[in-house]
Amino acid sequence: MTATVAGVPVADAVPTHEVGDAQGLRTATAPAAKSTSGIRGKARMYFPAPGNHIWVTVDAHSEFGASPGIPTRSWGTFRIYHGFDQPGVPANWGDFEVDCLTTGGPTATVTGRLVRTTPGGPWEQAGYLKRHIRMGVSFYVAGRGAGPSRIGLSAGTPEGEPLLTRCMAPAADAPLIRGGYTLKDRVPTADHGR
Repeated sequence: MTATVAGVPVADAVPTHEVGDAQGLRTATAPAAKSTSGIRGKARMYFPAPGNHIWVTVDAHSEFGASPGIPTRSWGTFRIYHGFDQPGVPANWGDFEVDCLTTGGPTATVTGRLVRTTPGGPWEQAGYLKRHIRMGVSFYVAGRGAGPSRIGLSAGTPEGEPLLTRCMAPAADAPLIRGGYTLKDRVPTADHGR
């Protein structure tokens, strides 16, 4: 059975099964139920400098076990694209392999490592691709009447500084101006027909 909070299904019941103790007595206990989360979509975020176009495309998923905060497995990709209106200035983009997706209600945080970028572009020149830099994106997916959806981006860390921690990203502070995202928050695996 699921409930819906701000358009997002949430599990409210966990099936039980029987286990035996040392004396062979049977008792009912709740298993470590698996649940999944996911976020998909493409949107352009507001950026205060005119002539800049920043788009984030994401298709990320996670599976959770006993601990609801940190996923046992995450997979998927996201892309950050930064285009410019200036002639002769090429776009900068990066493709990331997801290493963490966490969700809670209308919010999500995704982190991943850079696996491809603009050939010869600024991220390659800064050594981001060689170091497989980790970056993070946060999302607020607004429901009806809940204001604009928002996104937040982390920057890559300079050479010699530690990488961004897995599952961490800044607050979702920039409103979306085109596109959008669909967020699914920890729906029990059984509800997906697995």
